[in-house]
Amino acid sequence: MLSTLARYGSGVVARSAAAAPSVFASRSISKSSEVNNSDFMTIRTENQNHHHHQKTAANSRNCDSKQQIRLKKVSRTLSTLNSSVPEAAAQTAVPKSESREFMAVFPDVVRDLTAYATKYDKNVATKWFVRALQYNVPQGKKNRGLACVLAYRMLARPEELTPENIRRAQYLGWAIEMLHSMFLIMDDVMDGSVTRRGQPCWHTLDEVKLAGINDGIMIEAAISHLVKTQYGNEPYYPRLLELFNDMKFITTIGQSLDLRSAKLDVTDYTMDLYKSIVFHKTAYYTFYLPVAMAMHLTGYTDPEMFRQAKTILLEIGQFYQTQDDFFDCFGDPAVIGKVGTDIAEGKCSWLAVVAMQRATEEQKDIMKACYGSTDPENIARVKKLYEQLGLPTTYSIYEEESYNMIKTHIQQISRGLPHELFFKIMEKIYRREA
Repeated sequence: MLSTLARYGSGVVARSAAAAPSVFASRSISKSSEVNNSDFMTIRTENQNHHHHQKTAANSRNCDSKQQIRLKKVSRTLSTLNSSVPEAAAQTAVPKSESREFMAVFPDVVRDLTAYATKYDKNVATKWFVRALQYNVPQGKKNRGLACVLAYRMLARPEELTPENIRRAQYLGWAIEMLHSMFLIMDDVMDGSVTRRGQPCWHTLDEVKLAGINDGIMIEAAISHLVKTQYGNEPYYPRLLELFNDMKFITTIGQSLDLRSAKLDVTDYTMDLYKSIVFHKTAYYTFYLPVAMAMHLTGYTDPEMFRQAKTILLEIGQFYQTQDDFFDCFGDPAVIGKVGTDIAEGKCSWLAVVAMQRATEEQKDIMKACYGSTDPENIARVKKLYEQLGLPTTYSIYEEESYNMIKTHIQQISRGLPHELFFKIMEKIYRREA
């Protein structure tokens, strides 16, 4: 588990040109990240309420008042209980100038890929490919690509931070964004989603439909060309390709788990199943991939460094996905850029798992009857049940406790990885609105 990181010393291991590390070593996640820990305050509240009935009305009012004060103190900094823009959501992990520089490279990426496509077709297919790229790739927050550049800047030696090297890192960041866009295109088709990043999903356009599947494949297939043109002569080039291929397979494993679990009875959902879906479908390519790429670029080869980075980043990934699940149900579509579909699709979400942990038999019957239904009334009944079970408050407490726990684990990292990198990634997603 993560606490085992403390066993390693604080010595720095020099980077070398040793053999490629086994970056997919076994790992485990601290049990303290499970929802049971975040239930403590709610459980205590229920016990207090039981004792209230045995006391005078005056004592009950005093106890209730103290509990309300305590909850207010805890919730004051929680994104889910604030109506204002969360502190970290109003900022970015990188300067705005970095985002602008990253976006300024995208036309060059499109130009290079256009030239690559025209080797095989100079008209129809190439023009369509360019349109698919421009519609799908640069529209989001680009956190994955920017994280790669951020990690490169923080891991590279000062003499390595030349404009040319930074530009190459930006190209690699765009390759990661292309991979992400491919996953989104495919995911939206499979889920039947209608909006993505504040615009209609690619497959919903009249001239696209299911042909969007081929567009996603084209975007993904072009990644290897982009990486080869920038890093084909580097000794770590094979490891970059291997990492991309591993991420594609791991993420599709997660997608399969996600789709297959939606066929299960909602009462069969468990936290173990949920974590497995999250790690494979989201955490690996969203958080581990950008940092691992930057580590390869800057000469890291020690397997222990990759293992420690992966351990922390996968836990951050679970934290991120739990937030995403909450926003899917309770977020404002105008803010998050999409209409939540987890309830209608019967997804094994964090909310559904915790609801099953808490629900009475009668409440489980409601979930079995309504969860996975596209009927707006059934969706509303599930949301109401979530509120009755106190899930918004439980999530808020989980969010704060998980954040503090991950901060502690970051501070336990040894072997020369800068803590600041992980803190910047964490601050980017903590208390976000979408």
